Amino acid sequence: MRFLFILSFMAVSLGRMSAFAQSVTQFVNPFMGTTTLWTPEDLGYIRTEEKRPWGAETFPGAALPNAMVQLTPVTMYRSGSGYQYEDNMIYGFAHTSKGHWNLLHLPILPVTKEGRPRPESYRSLFRHTEEEAHPGYYRVFLDRYKVNVELTSTLRCGYHRYTYLQGTHRQILIDIARSNNMPRRWELKQSSARSFEGFQDGEGRIYFYAELSEDIDSVKEEGMPRNREQGARNREQGGRNMQWSLPIGMVTLKEPQANRPVELKIGFSFVSVENAKENLEAELAGKSFDQVRSEADATWNEVLGHIQVEGGTEAERSLLYSTLYRVFLFPHLRTDVNGEHRNDAGEVVKTDYRFYTNPSFWDTYRNKLILLGMVTPDVATDIIRSCIERGEARGGYMPSFFHGDHASAFVAGSWLRGIRDFDLKRAYALMLKNATVPGRGGRPYLDEYLERGWIAEKDTVNVPTEDEYKGSVTKTLEYAYDDYATALVARELKDKKNEKMLMKRSQNYKNLFDPSTGFWRGKVIRNGVAQWIEDFRPNYPYYQYMYREADAWNSLFFAPHDPMGMVALYPSKEAVLQKLDSLFIVPCGGYEAWNLTGYLGTYCHGNQPGHSIPYTYYFVGWQSRAQHILNTLMHKYYGMGAEGLAYAGMDDAGEMSAWYVLNAIGIYTYSPADPEYIVTVPLFKRVHFTLGGGGKSFDIVREGVGEYIDSITIGGKPLEGWFVRHEDLAAGKELRIILKNIVNVQ
Repeated sequence: MRFLFILSFMAVSLGRMSAFAQSVTQFVNPFMGTTTLWTPEDLGYIRTEEKRPWGAETFPGAALPNAMVQLTPVTMYRSGSGYQYEDNMIYGFAHTSKGHWNLLHLPILPVTKEGRPRPESYRSLFRHTEEEAHPGYYRVFLDRYKVNVELTSTLRCGYHRYTYLQGTHRQILIDIARSNNMPRRWELKQSSARSFEGFQDGEGRIYFYAELSEDIDSVKEEGMPRNREQGARNREQGGRNMQWSLPIGMVTLKEPQANRPVELKIGFSFVSVENAKENLEAELAGKSFDQVRSEADATWNEVLGHIQVEGGTEAERSLLYSTLYRVFLFPHLRTDVNGEHRNDAGEVVKTDYRFYTNPSFWDTYRNKLILLGMVTPDVATDIIRSCIERGEARGGYMPSFFHGDHASAFVAGSWLRGIRDFDLKRAYALMLKNATVPGRGGRPYLDEYLERGWIAEKDTVNVPTEDEYKGSVTKTLEYAYDDYATALVARELKDKKNEKMLMKRSQNYKNLFDPSTGFWRGKVIRNGVAQWIEDFRPNYPYYQYMYREADAWNSLFFAPHDPMGMVALYPSKEAVLQKLDSLFIVPCGGYEAWNLTGYLGTYCHGNQPGHSIPYTYYFVGWQSRAQHILNTLMHKYYGMGAEGLAYAGMDDAGEMSAWYVLNAIGIYTYSPADPEYIVTVPLFKRVHFTLGGGGKSFDIVREGVGEYIDSITIGGKPLEGWFVRHEDLAAGKELRIILKNIVNVQ
C-alpha cells in the first residue's frame, strides 16, 4: 500500500510539474491591440471627426524582451506603432517601434523591377489571410511584388528572409528618408560585394550595417529633392501626401545563381557603424533564420513561463499571455555588445550595466514596472541605473516622463521588493531634488506646491478638450503620492527629517477635495484669493486642464498610500459607495476625445488615471462589487471590436496589459511603492509564479466560485486585511483565496 501511495503521489506531482512546464508562446497573439474602436458603444461617443480614434497602438512584429530593435510592418506613418490592422497597404518593415508616434527607424521593403517601385509609389497591398505573427517572428505576403516576407530578430539585429517569385528582378528598397521622427540627415552606401551601411537621424542617430546572402549590383538613392532639408520640411508639412518629395534608397541584386530566398542580416547601434557591425557579428554570425527564430521563441518562453496557470478558458489564457508579452517590449536597450552607449550629452561611454531608454513613468509606474521587476529584476535594476546616470547628467533631477514624477514609486517599490543592486543613495539624491528644488528638469509648478500644498489652475473659462494648461488637480494628487514614495526611501536611508517632511506633504491630496461636490476640483487664484473653478462639469474630459487626460469622475479616489484617509473625506462610507455606484452606472457625457474611450458608465478604462478606482469598494466594505467591475473589465474591455483584437484604449507601453495580467492572476499593485498587493479573484484555479533572478515560486489558488472573497490564507495562515506582502510571496508561501457564490455581501 505504501508503494502504491508513493506511485500515486509521484504521478500527481509529475502531472502538476508537467502542467507548469508547458510552452506558453503558443498562447500569445501579437495582433492583440492592433485594431481600432469605431462604434459609439465601444468608444463612448459618436464620431464626428474624420481622424482615426486611438487604438491600443501595439505592433505585431518580431522583437525580443526590452530589445534595441523591433521589426514590424508599417501601414501608416505618424501612427502610434506604425501598424493599423484596418489598413491593407504596407510601406516597409521598420526596425524600432514603441507605440507613441515616434521611432520606426529605417523601413525596408523587398520589391521587384516588375512591380515598378517609385519614390512616390512603392507600397504593396497585403491580406491578413497571408499574414501571421508569433513572439519573435512575423510573416506576410506582398501582393504587388509577389514576395513572401519573414522577419525575426535578436537584441540588436534584424533578420529578414524574402522569397521572390522565380525570374523576377530583385530589389530592396531602403526608406532612408522616412520614419515617424522625420529624419533630416541620413547616409546609405555600399560597403562590400554583399553589404551596405549608413545611418538615419530621428530620435537619436541610428547606425546600421547589413549583410546580404546575394551579390549587390548597385546601391543608390532615387527621387532626390533639390536638398534634403527642403525634402524633410515638405514631408513634415504635408504628411503622407508629400512622400514624393523624399528619396528612397534602392539596393539592386545581381541575377541569382539559384532560386533561393534572399536573406538580409542587419545590425544596429546608436554609437557607430563599427558597433553595428560588431553587434551583427556577435549575434547573427553563422546562424540561420530558423535558428534565430527558434532562439527568439525560447527566450520568450523562458520570460513568459514565469507565470503558469491551471484552468481558465482558452480565451483567458490567450489574453493572459498576449498581455504579459506586451509588458516586456519596453523600455528599449541602448547598449552595444561591447558595453558602449551614447549618453544624453551625445558622448560615447562604457558601463558595466545595460543602458535603457526612459520608461513611460506616468503610464507604467502603476503596475507594469513592478511586474517587470518581479520577472526580470536584472532589467529593472539596469533601468534604474540608467535613470540615475541620466539624472546626474541632467542637472541632478531624476528623469520624469510626460506628466508627474513617478520614478520615485518605481525606485521605492523595487528596493522594498528586494531589487537592490543599484546605488540607493544616488537615486534618493535625485528623487529628493525632484521633490524639494524647483527648476528645469524637476517637477513643473513645484514652487506653488511647496508654497501652499496645491497647484492653481489657469483662470479661464470654456476650455476646449484638447487645450493644455497645468493639469493642476492631477499634479497635486500625484505629487502627494510621489512624496510618499520618496519618504519610504528616506526611511530606508534613515533620513528622518526628510521622511517626516515628505510624509506630511503626502497628505496634500486632500487640499483640492471639494466636499460640496465630492470631487477633486481645481482652484484658481483670483485677486489673491483661492477659489473653486466655477466652470466645472465633472464628466467633461480634458487633455490637461485641471485633469491630465481625464475628467473629474476618472480622477476620483487617488490616494493609494492612504485609502482610509481618502474615504474619511466623505461624510460616510455610504456616500463613497453611492459615488462609486454612480461612476460605474451613470452614462458618460458622450464627449469626443481621442484618448478617452471604452466607458463603463462614466468610468473610462481606456486611459490610466482611473485604473485604481474599482478597488475603492474594498475600503467601504464591498469587495464583491469591486470584483464584479474587475471581471466586467477583463472580459469585455480586452479583445474588443469586430476582430476581437482591440483594447478599450491605448496600451501605453504595457500599462493596460499589465493591469490585465495582475488582475487575472489575483494580485494588483494598488500602491506600487509599497511592497504589497491587493488580493483579487484570479481567473484561474491555480497560478504558479516563479520570481526572476533565481527567486522562489509561489502559488495563488482559487477555491470555490463567485465574486465574494470569504477568506484568504497565506502560507496556511489567515491573512489580515486585503493586502498580501511581497516578502511572503517571495518566501514561497501559497496564497489561497476562498470564495462564496453569493451576491452583494458587505
